[in-house]
Amino acid sequence: MFENYKVYETTIAGRPFKLETGKMAQLANAAFLASYGETTVLCTVTASDKAREGVDFFPLSVDYEEKLYSVGRFPGSFQRREGRASEKAILAGRCIDRPIRPLFPKDMRNDCSVVATVMSVDPDCSPEVTAAIGISAAIAVSDIPWDGPISSTNVGLVDGEIVINPTLEQRAKTELTLTVSSTADLVAMIEAGGNEIEDDLMFECIMAGHEVNKEVVKFINGIVAEIGKEKFTFESSDPDPAILEEIENFCIEDVKKALDTDDKNVRDAALLPVYDAVHAKFDERFEGNEGKIDEIMYLIQKHVVRAWLKDEHKRVDGRGIDDIRPLAAEVDLLPRTHGSGMFTRGQTQVLSVATLAPVSEAQKLDGLDEDTVKRYIHHYNFPSYSVGETKPSRGPGRREIGHGALAERALAPVIPDVEDFPYAIRVVSEVLSSNGSTSQGSICGSTLALMAAGVPIKAPVAGISCGLITGDDGVYGDFMTMVDIQGLEDFYGDMDFKVAGTHKGITAIQMDLKVHGLTPEIIKEAFAKTRKAREYILDEVMLKAIAEPRTELSKYAPKMLTTVISPDKIGDVIGKQGKVIQSIQEQCACEITIEEDGHVFVSGLDIEKAKQAVSIIDLIANDPEIGAIYSGKVTRLMTFGAFVEIAPGKEGLVHISKLDVKRVEKVEDVVTVGDQVLVKVTEIDDQGRINLSRRDALVEVNGAVVEDDADEEPRQRKNGGRDRRGFKKHD
Repeated sequence: MFENYKVYETTIAGRPFKLETGKMAQLANAAFLASYGETTVLCTVTASDKAREGVDFFPLSVDYEEKLYSVGRFPGSFQRREGRASEKAILAGRCIDRPIRPLFPKDMRNDCSVVATVMSVDPDCSPEVTAAIGISAAIAVSDIPWDGPISSTNVGLVDGEIVINPTLEQRAKTELTLTVSSTADLVAMIEAGGNEIEDDLMFECIMAGHEVNKEVVKFINGIVAEIGKEKFTFESSDPDPAILEEIENFCIEDVKKALDTDDKNVRDAALLPVYDAVHAKFDERFEGNEGKIDEIMYLIQKHVVRAWLKDEHKRVDGRGIDDIRPLAAEVDLLPRTHGSGMFTRGQTQVLSVATLAPVSEAQKLDGLDEDTVKRYIHHYNFPSYSVGETKPSRGPGRREIGHGALAERALAPVIPDVEDFPYAIRVVSEVLSSNGSTSQGSICGSTLALMAAGVPIKAPVAGISCGLITGDDGVYGDFMTMVDIQGLEDFYGDMDFKVAGTHKGITAIQMDLKVHGLTPEIIKEAFAKTRKAREYILDEVMLKAIAEPRTELSKYAPKMLTTVISPDKIGDVIGKQGKVIQSIQEQCACEITIEEDGHVFVSGLDIEKAKQAVSIIDLIANDPEIGAIYSGKVTRLMTFGAFVEIAPGKEGLVHISKLDVKRVEKVEDVVTVGDQVLVKVTEIDDQGRINLSRRDALVEVNGAVVEDDADEEPRQRKNGGRDRRGFKKHD
């Protein structure tokens, strides 16, 4: 039945990799069922026959679809079906999109849809890597014009050793999470998060991934040679060279004058009359397709900016090639938030706000990973006013999610462990003004906000971007790089190489390209320039705004304490139907979270009440300590003393002789039922009965003086044959 069914097999990092075609999704332009170990992803690519009218870009969509049946799990939603893509799926889709997009013809306008459907997951074999290779193979053998193939590899760093496509166990210990995509010759995409990795070691890891990719690309090329289809022809969107030259001659000097400013608003205003003049002169020539003029104007501006940069080393704002725009950093802009910081670089400005919460507020994840919660959360918002537009807000898109994830990855390595700082942490970066590299601005602003909030981060983090201009021969010819690219240089340049890190090393990388890839020389140069720039930002700006994390939290932030109890005592602390823990929370005005391993987190605005809750919990889970002082509630009065509950289920006797520093005639003269009193544990007998002393507690805490007759032996009282606790005596 499946006459065209074929299977191709190889080995990657010691594990079998297989591509099957000709059985599934046969109406797509091409499809492969990619398998790595027991991970299986259906990879399809489809393109339209004709270009979409009125579109001035290549309409490529890339979807990475997580199916929870792949890990034998029900979706957590009410409908019990997959809904909107998770953040992890969106980020995986972006990692596939970024390296494949520049390899399509720049003048093609046919719709193209790429879909990777995760159908089975082996925890030791990454579905993201499997999908990226499967998609590359599908596009390569299809009839869609493309300059691939590419391959993707994960690289880890375990115990100082470079590990290719690390297993689940290795991922738990790795100091680096790196994805490298590349063609046979060039590095096409880098996505990394690391624990302060030195530049040279990071470069070595990138090159290790690139070497693996070369072999996989060779494997895919063998498949293309056997079953690859002839590429279809398409209608090019490139303008007629003659009309392009005519319009350029007409407006080139006016375009140069308009672009020659560092103020985005001034530049945009200066370009408007230039556009109007060009449309007035040339609209009739395009007979209803006047939008082509705007595409030509884009090409003219691109030519001007790139020529300035590459040939004259001139930047539109007058800076030197490696100069950073004017910088500013502030903290404590918002009075009632837990921490706030604003970072400004030229016309890029980001306000970051930190919020602390109990660990129970950590984000619960519903995906294919073993991770089920996320304690540190970073969100990034990009409102339309930040670029002077009037678009209504519709929630975060893929770009916002990607930029937030980059900032989160950059800061995660310096977030203190939960044992040292038992909080869930959320940082929100609001882009107030955008003219290039807002994601790196959000990293700087968020470092300020965390330090202002009193989060004891291990080291401050800064981020900066590096741009690239290549010659007519692409990356194999001469090239030039520049640091701190602004919007125009990003828009018309070939690269946005974002690097974040501390003084010690790199914590995150994200690389966006418009060319086929980078040589090792370009990567090394980008590392050197970004390192120098981020150290300058840290030392000269950020650390002058706030030198170190605050030692005290905001009065509006919850105060968090933690303790550890034996797991078999958890039930005692919770109590029947939760009555004990609810009572503690009500009494101490706090929130209590208990984890299965016995870790207990107590949060409240009043630190003293939180300490009281911890004391109660420790007392429930452990025997009272002789000599310790507790606050307890009087539960019963007897003629010979009072019973005081120092914790739920922990009750002791205060004998009448120990009720006060002076002689007591009647128990009722000193305490009543319901009173809260300080008591000291003086004895725990063989049967676990607790003897308490209010007198000793008063002396120790308040410095009270004991009256002479208060130490007399207790008077003999007729107690009806009962022992000192009021219970019947038995032979």
